[in-house]
Amino acid sequence: MSRVLFHTAVTLDGFLADPDDSLDWLFSVPGSVEAEADLTPFLDGVGAVVMGSTTYDWLWRHELRDAPERWPEFYAERPVFVFTGRELPRVPDADTLRFVSGEVSGLWPEIDAAAGDRDVWIVGGGDLVGQFADAGHLDQVRVSVAPVTLGAGRPLLPRRFGSERLTLESVRQSGQFAELTYSFR
Repeated sequence: MSRVLFHTAVTLDGFLADPDDSLDWLFSVPGSVEAEADLTPFLDGVGAVVMGSTTYDWLWRHELRDAPERWPEFYAERPVFVFTGRELPRVPDADTLRFVSGEVSGLWPEIDAAAGDRDVWIVGGGDLVGQFADAGHLDQVRVSVAPVTLGAGRPLLPRRFGSERLTLESVRQSGQFAELTYSFR
């Protein structure tokens, strides 16, 4: 069975995006390009990607709408499951892109099979991460904390998880980011 990992960047005050779903804060952090390069070993272990509709919509509006050929090579090589309850634009020729709806537990066998012997990466959607946790399919939370505060926005995890479910496994610095890795029970 594949491990399910939530790996994301977050502001110091715990937000994934600002109230308008913008990630401009992330790209303005000095060293963010270098920190992204540190992801290569992590990405090599990913067999399938899961994201929520808001994350996919952001990718579409900011990266793909005017240049669908930008569908990142990383995504083109792996099955990508977008959890959504609404119609979303489709990236032309993105054969690995799958729009799904329903309960995580009902879709888990398909996601697990698609990942093969590698990990499942939940790219975005704090609520989606909570759904995976509720279904018993979350193994690790890896958060890269940026030296930015927003005051409001999309929270990292809009659910309550006590310390009995999260165990700190490692802490490391990557440029201006502090990466915290927790195992999840």
